[in-house]
Amino acid sequence: MPAMVRGSCLCDAIAWQAEGPLELMSHCHCSMCRKSHGTAFATYLAGKSDGFAWLRGREHVRRYQSSPGFDRPFCPTCGSVVAGGVDNGYVFMPAGCLDDDPGARPTAHVFVASNPPWHAITGELPRFDVCPPGWPSTEILRDDPPEALPGCFGGRCLCNAVAYSVRARPEAIINCHCSRCRKARSAAHASNLFVPPEAFRWTRGEEFVERYRVPDAARFTHCFCRTCGSSLPRRTDDDVMIPAGSLDHDPGARERMHIHVDSMAPWYAITDALPQHPQGPGSGDVTV
Repeated sequence: MPAMVRGSCLCDAIAWQAEGPLELMSHCHCSMCRKSHGTAFATYLAGKSDGFAWLRGREHVRRYQSSPGFDRPFCPTCGSVVAGGVDNGYVFMPAGCLDDDPGARPTAHVFVASNPPWHAITGELPRFDVCPPGWPSTEILRDDPPEALPGCFGGRCLCNAVAYSVRARPEAIINCHCSRCRKARSAAHASNLFVPPEAFRWTRGEEFVERYRVPDAARFTHCFCRTCGSSLPRRTDDDVMIPAGSLDHDPGARERMHIHVDSMAPWYAITDALPQHPQGPGSGDVTV
């Protein structure tokens, strides 16, 4: 185990360090984590609070209370979920934002009763409908998703301020392991589907959507809700990229491939049989 592990958000305004050993590492499939991160699951781990320290930007951290007594901290500039959830003397950190290998590895899938239909859990890690016995837990409060419009599917952010609808049949969901996606989603990878711009419309709260474009990137932009930090669709003239975790309904598409696996987090292992591309699919890289 490393003596000290560092983490930071996508724009690097917020950073922290945690003294090892880190523990309680798990993949959480609850609907609230999916909404917050925009992915199939979020991966968290914990360190003792007396070994945790902010390196910079603590004053910038914005918090959204998703359940009674449970805050979800995020960077208001770039939308990355950051460290800061405290429970029973532990500080919980999103593994996707770590700058160092924590040494710890995931030990379980939790809240699998909420796993979405488009993601298949594979591998040999234990699975729990909620949390393993003896682990810190919190009450998960979610209202039922709204009915989809005829011939459409839709999604929204965690606080319900922003919602959208899609009239299309996407072909695939793509899991991207590039370092930017991991930082933006604060997760093992992004899970994205793409639809034509004419098939997409905001149904509520477009004015609450914040956009952060990585300064040295050709087009990489992270869109998120300014109130709760949830990842949201990014619309361009060419297409709309939708974070699959923000979905309320089954889009019909399923995960088709992993891309940028050369950048995969050292603590994550792909256990499914989907095609893996070192960079982008086919020949050459994907411009992000």
